[in-house]
Amino acid sequence: MSDYSKIFEQMMEQGQQMVRAFNPALEQFKASGFDKMMPTMPKDFMEMVWGNAFNKDGLDAKTRLLTMLAGMTVQGAPVEPMFKTTVRHAIEAGASEKEIAEVVYQMSMLGGLPAMTRALGFAQEVFAENAEDDA
Repeated sequence: MSDYSKIFEQMMEQGQQMVRAFNPALEQFKASGFDKMMPTMPKDFMEMVWGNAFNKDGLDAKTRLLTMLAGMTVQGAPVEPMFKTTVRHAIEAGASEKEIAEVVYQMSMLGGLPAMTRALGFAQEVFAENAEDDA
């Protein structure tokens, strides 16, 4: 085991000890469902915030959100609620399910198949939720 691994293990153990000291119930806390607490922003608002407000000729909100999904996929989609929220926002900004899936597939070359599979699973859950809402 490298020195870095030992330091990381010590940091994680210290964090767990702090959680137990502050509130023992937090050790078993799961954040699933938090992504549904934040509403999806309207496309015009996303364009203002991420699209054309600072760089009129730059990337639109849809493209920016697709690049965010690409980055999160390469990282292994470590935060499920954030990834799902970004998928919802990308759809609202005009991205199709096919475009989102393609971005995730492309990242398999950089992040590996497990990262791609995890991200695609999260995206498919959002697609299924949307299909249920439309039915």
